[in-house]
Amino acid sequence: MTYLPGDKSKSERLSEILRVNHAGEYGAKHIYRGQLSVLLGNSKIEHMAKQEEEHLEFFENELLKRHIRPSLLSPLWNIGGFMLGKITAKMSVEAAMLCTEAVEAAITEHYNNQIEELREIEPELVDTIQKFRDDELEHHDEAIRSGSKTAPAYSLLYKLINTTSKIAIKIAEKI
Repeated sequence: MTYLPGDKSKSERLSEILRVNHAGEYGAKHIYRGQLSVLLGNSKIEHMAKQEEEHLEFFENELLKRHIRPSLLSPLWNIGGFMLGKITAKMSVEAAMLCTEAVEAAITEHYNNQIEELREIEPELVDTIQKFRDDELEHHDEAIRSGSKTAPAYSLLYKLINTTSKIAIKIAEKI
């Protein structure tokens, strides 16, 4: 990767990467919390939520260790994530799975985009990000196996949730 005048330093870019990843895992934790408030006892969602908690713990530790501030919009990721999870779960189990599919598709793409960049600026994070990406992809695939594509208004909701997730990723990098 070639750095040009005006580009962020490697440490500035790493701060953005860790901040956005923390925000994403924080939001995911609250999406699953919202889903489980309606679908308590759903073992698939409980398993996915547990993995998100592990991812979040890793990024919380990285932020602390490196003295990087979290996203200033964490309250929004908390409330927005919870409401997204709760509303889709109230619609149906399939709608909750649609939510998972759409969010995890955005996160998988996001992690894929980071992996090559991290090879240059912080290679020791690559294996962890790849593992987390693989977990997110498994959540995505499990959502499809669990009927996400049969949810009411699938195309509309998928596009809305996936696009909103991508916008949240861009915002969380900066704020």
